[in-house]
Amino acid sequence: MRILARMHQIPPRLAAGSIILNSGLNKAGADEQTAASLHGMAAGTYPFLREMDPAAFTRLVSRGEIALGAAALVPFVPSLLVGAGLTGFAAGLLGLYLKTPGLREEGSLRPTDQGLSIAKDVWLLGIGLALVLEELCHR
Repeated sequence: MRILARMHQIPPRLAAGSIILNSGLNKAGADEQTAASLHGMAAGTYPFLREMDPAAFTRLVSRGEIALGAAALVPFVPSLLVGAGLTGFAAGLLGLYLKTPGLREEGSLRPTDQGLSIAKDVWLLGIGLALVLEELCHR
């Protein structure tokens, strides 16, 4: 596995990493109401999360985003690993988008105004898959 990121991989890693790291840092200080809202949305889509405490869930998401964001920003973390992390993270977000009522127009994949912020996370999926595919094809 190649350790150092290729030069052309650095810009998308910086873009994705900085956004995800910022999101994780913002969630680190979440109040009870914010934690309950984040947990409620996730638990509505992923029922296995219903039993989890909202504050614990938010801390876990925050730490995961901080770790993934930091990994994307550090060029000596293998791009295959960063790409796999971005792909998994984006898949979870897009699952929320696809399964949460009100985020898409009826019978369509087109986002509503409420769904646009999550639908735009498809770019994370593209970056993640591009990093994974490039690393697998260069083996």
